[in-house]
Amino acid sequence: MQESSSDKFPLIQLLPNMLTIAAICAGLSAIRFGIAGDVALAVKLILAACVLDGLDGRLARILGSDSKMGAELDSLADFLNFGVAPPLVTYYWALQDMRNGAWIAVLIYAVCCVMRLARFNVSSKSEEGSSSGAYFQGVPSPAGALLMMLPLFLAFALPSMPRLPSSLISLYIALIGLLMISRMPTWSFKTAKISRENVKFFLVAFALFAAALLIYFWITLVMLCLFYAGTLLWGLLTKPSTTSHRG
Repeated sequence: MQESSSDKFPLIQLLPNMLTIAAICAGLSAIRFGIAGDVALAVKLILAACVLDGLDGRLARILGSDSKMGAELDSLADFLNFGVAPPLVTYYWALQDMRNGAWIAVLIYAVCCVMRLARFNVSSKSEEGSSSGAYFQGVPSPAGALLMMLPLFLAFALPSMPRLPSSLISLYIALIGLLMISRMPTWSFKTAKISRENVKFFLVAFALFAAALLIYFWITLVMLCLFYAGTLLWGLLTKPSTTSHRG
């Protein structure tokens, strides 16, 4: 019996799901290396998962291969990579001397992250979620993961500075989790546009950022977190009336 062409699936159509699977592998590996004490590698794997998360959905839309299974897979990957791996890496880095209280903070953060993703999954299927705006509601999970690891970034960027108390780090982790499920307006970089005249300056700035990330890795991450915190303040000051629920 000859196989029909309709039974064949182009391999390139699987590329977005392959990127999502690679992101899941990066998140799981980050947990492994975080437990083993290789925090630097664990952070780099979480950042790699962030990049893959930003690519898989867009690539699926470009290829016309977006599907319900791919959307669910992406949501599960987001929870692992941004709701589980970052707090666990932070916990094994500096919070084991405060086991119970710190673990409660980790649980609060993880539950808030999964609630945010669930809210997005529900809203994306409704008419309200289908509208896109310049702002999100609450801190998106990838940005939340980076903000949550800010104490870790500071410790590596400024090794001579005394480490923050475990109780303060735990409270900070719980606070970032609550920001993810808040109605706080946060600016969406996806809607940002640049004039044709300024494209060359943007590309130069991006090259400088990439170079800084390679040379001054931890300091650049700290500055990135502080910059994003500034956009949160800007969102609060502008108080937009319409926001998106993107995870």
